[in-house]
Amino acid sequence: MLTSQVLSRLQAIWEQGERHDAATGERAQKNLFITPDTGRFLYQLLRHANPQCVLEIGTSNGYSTLWLALALRDRPGSITSLDILPAKQQQAAAHLQDFALSDKVTLRCEDAGAYLSAQADSSVDMVFLDADRSCYAAYWPALCRVLRPGGLIVVDNVLSHAAECADFIRLVLATEGYLAETYQIGKGQFVIVKD
Repeated sequence: MLTSQVLSRLQAIWEQGERHDAATGERAQKNLFITPDTGRFLYQLLRHANPQCVLEIGTSNGYSTLWLALALRDRPGSITSLDILPAKQQQAAAHLQDFALSDKVTLRCEDAGAYLSAQADSSVDMVFLDADRSCYAAYWPALCRVLRPGGLIVVDNVLSHAAECADFIRLVLATEGYLAETYQIGKGQFVIVKD
């Protein structure tokens, strides 16, 4: 259960991240956190679906990772979270440790394309995609292969960065066997189910 204390801690991390990003000009130094309502949305999806294998592409400082891990804290599922920036993953590791969630998440400093190519078919129940949007179309064939039937992909920032996501969204919508919809939650969530 998400207690008011946990929600307050999550809100404080988000507010601190927003202040940091407002004062930071360099993109690589920004936190780029999901919004709290996006976190609640992800939490709800995971609590309902009870996935065993969750893949997060784009750890950043681990704010979204916290929401994912909290949803699975009392369940057997686990999360693998990928990012190419070691400093951000170190901060994510500290957040997970602060919430006693380190055992739920494997942080990997690795390119998502390389990671996906090494995974077995139908081995992932859910993907949260929040990384370099220019790579999404290239990831799509591998995402289709590793996602199990009935599995979900949630893509962040599809409204706030609509132009950057447009080609990927068209590609997904043109792929037989997938149903997708955009939801006006946070910065826009594109939810894809493998039918």
